[in-house]
Amino acid sequence: MSIQIRPLHDGFVGEVAGIDLSQPLAPGVRDAIEAGMDRYGVLVFHDQTLTDERQMEFSQSFGELEVSSQGEMSKPEERRLASEMADVSNLDHNNRMRARDDAKRLSGLGNRLWHSDASFRAIPAKYSLLSARVVPPGGGNTEFADMRAAYDALDAVTKADVGELITEHSIAYSRAELGFDAFPEEHREKLRPVRHRLVTTHPGSGRRVLYLSSHIGGIVGWPVPEARAFIRELAEHATQPRFVHAHVWRVGDLVMWDNRATMHRVRRYDDTRSVRDLRRTTVRADGPTAEQVAA
Repeated sequence: MSIQIRPLHDGFVGEVAGIDLSQPLAPGVRDAIEAGMDRYGVLVFHDQTLTDERQMEFSQSFGELEVSSQGEMSKPEERRLASEMADVSNLDHNNRMRARDDAKRLSGLGNRLWHSDASFRAIPAKYSLLSARVVPPGGGNTEFADMRAAYDALDAVTKADVGELITEHSIAYSRAELGFDAFPEEHREKLRPVRHRLVTTHPGSGRRVLYLSSHIGGIVGWPVPEARAFIRELAEHATQPRFVHAHVWRVGDLVMWDNRATMHRVRRYDDTRSVRDLRRTTVRADGPTAEQVAA
């Protein structure tokens, strides 16, 4: 059976049917999924029973997996999952809910800010694939913003202003918005800002994209306050309701999105009382969007 993709009401999210991701992909299915990603930017697969190993295998069909930032910044005995699996949960390595003042919980609250995965790396993320194993009774939805449509809707003057700008990204910038700075000293090098173009061209669709993220802390050549005020204005524009889709999770969902075409954020839920266990694999992009500078 070939897959079918039904467009949802906002036109940049597709709902996929006719596939069991727990099984190896039939010939042509990988290309059909990638074509769907180029068209929509977000694909939703319902009722998928996945092991971590099978999720990683499926993800590797689309490129090299990156090691999660949690995997890089934690000791093996502190990890609940493989280093290639980002633990998007409120559980510690003993499967207990994290305390309210737990440092990893506090850092993870940055996922509630609009962002693009791994934009704080010189080679950022291409696709993210998030699998729902346990969902809370309320809240915890994930919202996606269509950054191609957001660019298209800019006025001509703003398009001219943003066209050649280079931004600086670091996970330290997004966490600072929340007042979090408890990064281990041995990982400070990983906080060094990297550079990305503010406007990119999406390789699969050929459309222009606003490449925004809460990880942006500056614009090369601009005073920091002016840069951050301008980035905030662009983010407010890009996350208007007309550009946003909210995914309401149910167990067995796998949502796949293109970080080169979207931003996303998780909405609040009571993570001190209810378990939310989602697991993410991330496929690296092919290369940087801008030339980097020496440390």
